Amino acid sequence: MNFGKWIVVAFVLFAVFIATLVTVCIRQDISLIRPDYYQEELVHQHKMTLIQNAKSLEALPVISISENILTISFSDFDKIEKGELRLLRPSDVKLDKKFTLQAGNQKQQFPLDVWSKGLYRASVQWTMSGKEFYYERLIVL
Repeated sequence: MNFGKWIVVAFVLFAVFIATLVTVCIRQDISLIRPDYYQEELVHQHKMTLIQNAKSLEALPVISISENILTISFSDFDKIEKGELRLLRPSDVKLDKKFTLQAGNQKQQFPLDVWSKGLYRASVQWTMSGKEFYYERLIVL
């Protein structure tokens, strides 16, 4: 019996298997929560200060969902200088949304009909009386 050619065939099949495995692994999309994830983590202490600023307020923003509408209510919206609502989807950065908050209206609404269902991190960052604030909450659509 000649086992030499079967050993060569086994090595060739193993090499093809490894090459296929490497190709599949290279083509996998490995997305972080955000493209600038590492740079954002460097400013973590600043973010913690903004969270503490928000905790010192009498009332925090309330984020709720009903009938495909995301509503954010905040009694001090008339005092904000600028603000932003971000909805970050941890599993897919392409589904992230960003909205500008308007001063004056205590209740602001955003339609949800074209959004993918799943887990989102809703974060609100705003400036009021020259001081910055940050609040975040996990929501499921």
